[in-house]
Amino acid sequence: MSCHGAIVGATGAVGHDLLEVLAARGFPLRSLRLLASPRSAGQRLTFRGEELEVEALGPDSFRGIDVAWFSAGGDISREYAPLAVAAGCAVVDNSSAFRLDDSVPLVVPEVNPEAAKGHAGILANPNCSTILLVLPLAPLHRAAGLRAVIVATYQAASGAGQRAIEELRSGSRATLAGEDAVADVFPHPLAFNLIPHVDVFRPDGYTKEEDKMLFETRKILGLPELPVEATCVRVPVERCHSEAVTVQLQRPLTVDAARALLSEAPGLELVDAPAASRYPMPLPMAGRDAVAVGRVRQSRVLEPGLTFWLSGDQLRKGAALNAVQISELL
Repeated sequence: MSCHGAIVGATGAVGHDLLEVLAARGFPLRSLRLLASPRSAGQRLTFRGEELEVEALGPDSFRGIDVAWFSAGGDISREYAPLAVAAGCAVVDNSSAFRLDDSVPLVVPEVNPEAAKGHAGILANPNCSTILLVLPLAPLHRAAGLRAVIVATYQAASGAGQRAIEELRSGSRATLAGEDAVADVFPHPLAFNLIPHVDVFRPDGYTKEEDKMLFETRKILGLPELPVEATCVRVPVERCHSEAVTVQLQRPLTVDAARALLSEAPGLELVDAPAASRYPMPLPMAGRDAVAVGRVRQSRVLEPGLTFWLSGDQLRKGAALNAVQISELL
């Protein structure tokens, strides 16, 4: 059964990936409407070999649309997603606007597909770092139970949009030329630097991004009391987030058993041969659907516990692919 679709934020980084994923997966579309801000209207983007013109987003943009993928920020989602639902459209929203709303399912199809059944028009796509994290957490929890999670993220520039990529590139060129890099998107130059500041700081010293990883992980896994300690760091990588994760378990789990679980879990690829210099890295995972996990070992601090490392494309599985998979569940 084919449907009429729309992408809100079609000219952004995630919008471009949505076009690629929809085409690659053969999503059954009879038509596709591309929507963006008035300044982007008139641009032409290619989808399945056909050029489509970008239209300005407006209150009547969703007439005749069956499913819309929103990726234009929380303010746009809060204003236009209810209008889309009122027009009879199902919304898959990539912003943080509705993620923690009790009436809105927060879905990672490999982890909690059943949650999608309870939607009332809007379904939320989790934060990119959360999606990458819960993919390995879910099989470990089913096997041995989670007691606590500690995670440090290594987040690529593209997580902050196309302008962030351009700022990293220009800053790298300036630094290599012996000039000062200019920071506009980020609070400090990202080239040859690390910035432990993703999103805004809360009064308790944690950032909003770190809170997302706490509360979204709890909601997706159905573990409302799970302790999740996150430190989110922006790194000078263009694409693909990485994470260093340590989990405390309720029951012991050997490294070999954990590797077997992770190798069989949907959405994951086990890359774990350190002696042969094989482990997850951002470069090989760019443009890939799977999230790579490796360096699995027993924790030296938490018992019983495991430590591992992962890398995944946050624009692909962390955004566009997960959104399309959610709509496939519908």
